[in-house]
Amino acid sequence: MSARGADYGVHKAGASQVDWGAIREDFPILREQAHGHPLIYFDSAATSQKPRAVIEALRNFYEHDNANVHRGLHTLSSRATDAYEHARQRVAEYIGAASADEIIFTRGTTESINLVTQAWGGKFIREGDVILLTVMEHHSNLVPWQLLAERNRAHVRFLPVREDGTLDVDQLTSLLTPEVKLFALTHISNSLGTINPVAKLCAKARAVGAMTLVDAAQSVGHMPLDVQELGCDFLAFSGHKMCGPTGIGVLYGRSEILDSVPPYHGGGEMIVSVTLEESTFKKPPHRFEGGTPNIAGAIGLAAAIDYIESIGRSAIFEHDSQLARYAAERLNELPGTRIFGPSGERGSLVGFAMDAAHPHDLTTFADQYGLAMRGGHHCNQPLMRRFGVSGTTRASFYFYNTMDEIDRMIEILHAAVRFFS
Repeated sequence: MSARGADYGVHKAGASQVDWGAIREDFPILREQAHGHPLIYFDSAATSQKPRAVIEALRNFYEHDNANVHRGLHTLSSRATDAYEHARQRVAEYIGAASADEIIFTRGTTESINLVTQAWGGKFIREGDVILLTVMEHHSNLVPWQLLAERNRAHVRFLPVREDGTLDVDQLTSLLTPEVKLFALTHISNSLGTINPVAKLCAKARAVGAMTLVDAAQSVGHMPLDVQELGCDFLAFSGHKMCGPTGIGVLYGRSEILDSVPPYHGGGEMIVSVTLEESTFKKPPHRFEGGTPNIAGAIGLAAAIDYIESIGRSAIFEHDSQLARYAAERLNELPGTRIFGPSGERGSLVGFAMDAAHPHDLTTFADQYGLAMRGGHHCNQPLMRRFGVSGTTRASFYFYNTMDEIDRMIEILHAAVRFFS
């Protein structure tokens, strides 16, 4: 059986129920060209493209409802506030939060994690405490914890990654000890595509009294996700990786935890009263949203959620899994190519290295043919060192991509092998 005709089991049946070609028409940018070639956009793990529905939601806000939120009694302010708080409720429903008050709007995953390290970690991490991470963490879920550990004289431990790209969970017994106050881990690796068993890992952390934070940047727009089923204490993600605008992100935190956490930064809107001597602060989530928020970004994120839900996250996951597995199969045809990550089910990306060329040279070559990929360490330098490479080339997919585009990618990479050899 050819690679195109391979049996993908349940994934094939679910994905076939959606008209993916019609969905592509919702993304104006996919009609662009690069260097005279039709654009093939395989960099959605860095940022996704935006459907017309999201673009129109942003334009509608600025044309009809633009005003500051929470602070005005006039009509525009009321409309803007309603739309902003509707977006918060929409996010809560999307990820299964118990209340909209558990949703904090941030600039993105990075700021969400920094909020936890600064506000929660600053209060609860003490000298000698341990923070457990994994070797596959994005720098955004590594560097902030290093900084916190240095400030508070805590320690950072790391769960290793096996050669097949999965976490070495057998070592949890020795690493996840009562000294661990927080276990922070990614849901889907942005370099390997590994889908981690976060619900099981959160349960193991809870059993020793440790808090958990899940980096869902690569999962929340691609698959069903429910924070209560995962059992995590915090969850962070970015809107721009799930068809939303840039500059908007979310931190979910269980309400009883957020109630115990001091403000992240001070300013307007997050206060109840201010005197020259002291201030009192609002309850979460507004305690953590000082200053004018990204109102349009939140509204655009809600529109992105509506769009994704109209397709169905299960169907999206099935479709994306087909693309990633097919790409991994086809990449095996290329001489001197090493593919990273699990051989079975994976998230919507494939990382690989070719003997023929450095990832930067390879992606520059591919761009000349209209193929947009990402080359480098992907903010995963410790993980790259774990596998003995300086970087990889990453092809990352979303529901607007096709098998035909993957076939074209393989043609371009074959041309690259000939060119660099």
